[in-house]
Formats: sequence, C-alpha cells, structure tokens
Amino acid sequence: MDKFDWKLKIHINILILRLVGLWPKNNLYKSNFYTLYAFISINLFINAHNFFQAANILFVYKDLAALTAIIFVTFTDLLSSVKAYYYVRNMNILRRLMSDLEEEMFQPKRVEQRLLVQQGLDQWRLTYVVFWVPVGTTLLLWAIFPVMDGSFKEYRLPFSAWYPYNTKVSPFYEITYVYQVISIWFLATANLNMDTMVAALMACVGCQCEILCDKMKRLFRCDGGTTFGSELVDCIRHHKKILSFAENCNIFFDKIVLGQFFTSSVSLALAMFQLTLVQPLSSEFYSLLFYVGSVSVQIFLYCWFGNEVEVKVRVLVEVLYPSVLNSGYCLL
Repeated sequence: MDKFDWKLKIHINILILRLVGLWPKNNLYKSNFYTLYAFISINLFINAHNFFQAANILFVYKDLAALTAIIFVTFTDLLSSVKAYYYVRNMNILRRLMSDLEEEMFQPKRVEQRLLVQQGLDQWRLTYVVFWVPVGTTLLLWAIFPVMDGSFKEYRLPFSAWYPYNTKVSPFYEITYVYQVISIWFLATANLNMDTMVAALMACVGCQCEILCDKMKRLFRCDGGTTFGSELVDCIRHHKKILSFAENCNIFFDKIVLGQFFTSSVSLALAMFQLTLVQPLSSEFYSLLFYVGSVSVQIFLYCWFGNEVEVKVRVLVEVLYPSVLNSGYCLL
C-alpha cells in the first residue's frame, strides 16, 4: 500500500500559509529570500496596520461610540500579531509534528483505516471552506461599505486609524484605502489559516485515535497468544506516540487558543454593542453581523475539533481498553 501523505490532505492550508510568509521550506526560516519576504509582509500588512489602528485609540478614547467601533476590530487584529509571533516562535515544534506524521507508526495500514482518516480530514476540509464564507463576506463588506454608503466622498476609510499624514487629500486617501484593504485581507487570511492549521492538528490526533481503535478491535480476532502479544505491544507504542504528539500540539498552540478565546469573547461583546449604534440594514450593520458570525465560527472551530478528539479518546478509554484487558479468548 502506498504511503499516506498527510501534508497533501491539508495542502491548501499549507499553500496559503506559505503565501503569507508562515510556512518556510522544511518549516525552518533561513537567511534567504523567503525569510525576507515573510519579515516584510508580516510587518507591513499585519504589525504596521495594527499599530496605526491602535494609535488612533489615543485620539478617540473619550468618544464611547467611536472607541467601540475601533477597539473590537483592533483587539482581533492585535491578536493576529500575537498568534503570528507564537506561530513563528514554535516553528520547530510544528516541524517536529509534521515529521511525526510521516513516521511508519502513524501510517494507516489497511483500507478501512484509510477510509477513517479520509472521513476525518474531509470533515476538516469542509469546515475550512465553510469558515471562509462569513470571513470573506465580512472582508468584502468592510472593503466596500464606504463606497456603498457614499462616505468615500468625505474621504472615509474602511477602518478608523491614525497616519502621520493627511488622508483626506488625494492621492493619499486612495493609497491608504488600498493599503487598508490589502492589509485586512492579508491579516485575515493569515489568521484564518493559523486557526485551521490548529484544527488540522487536532483532526490528525483524532484520526490517530481512529487508527488505534481499529487496531484494538482487531485484537479480538487474533489467532494466538504470540500474535495478540505483538499486536498489543504495537497498540501500546502507538498510544504513547499519540500522547506525545498531542502534548506537542498543546505546546504549539496553547497560548494561541487562550488568546483567541479571550479576545473573541471581548470582541463579540463589543461588536454586539456596536450593532445597537449603527443604522439597521446598512452596509456597516451587515459587516458587523457577518463579523459576529465569523468570530463565532472561529471559536466553534476549536471547540468542535477539540470535542471530536475527546469523544474518540473516551471510546478508547471507556470501551476498548476494558474489553481488551477482560478478553478471555486471547492469551498474552
């Protein structure tokens, strides 16, 4: 049977992470053009964009409505910088995780196991596509709502931000407008794909639990003590390898997930408050509505795949392990 390529199954995620500078060759930043590209693009389109938005808070903090309109987006954007920092910082752990997936122990050996893995990764792929719907809609509305409501005539930008020049004159207004649109698309793309990579890692843990479940079910069909013993030892080794893989996953994304839940909770509350201040059925209203949907899906992403892992582990612990230990027709 051909070797199962785990990276190929999540290639769209890897490709886009590479485009935004977060997936160097062999998961290692070196002194090359790609590292320079990553440094410039992340600082120009994520960190600089966040700085200009955050700086504007100093000028509007006395206006509650204006402050709320800025801060709920700024919170989410600043988290992207933090996530990118920890993502790059833990790149060695990610490289180790990708290497572990290629090991023989993690390979599905039977057709049934491949089908189980394929189902789990297909679920992730569907979630990836669905996640893009509210995110893409939100980004589009943010990009065009000054045009839709005519406020571009007053030189209104998609996002309120401070710049060290006058943005209400041409061509600075047009340049800044395009810069903000490119920045928010770049930032959101990086943010979304970091989230889905975390979900992909959790999906891989779940798939390994499925493979281990299949192995343990086959123990009941063993043809002798020697076969049972060798198969059981293989299951134990696989189990220990899964635990090690899951622990490294937690080390890789624990701070990312903590920051995401905290920031998303605050941003959701502020966005819901902002909904009460804008004109109903306006383009800004719809952009806020889709933003709330995007953040909700973002939180759901972690909860869903984390719960899937928990359910599969519970099957192992509560059903299969006692059955194997209490089986009377196989001898160690």
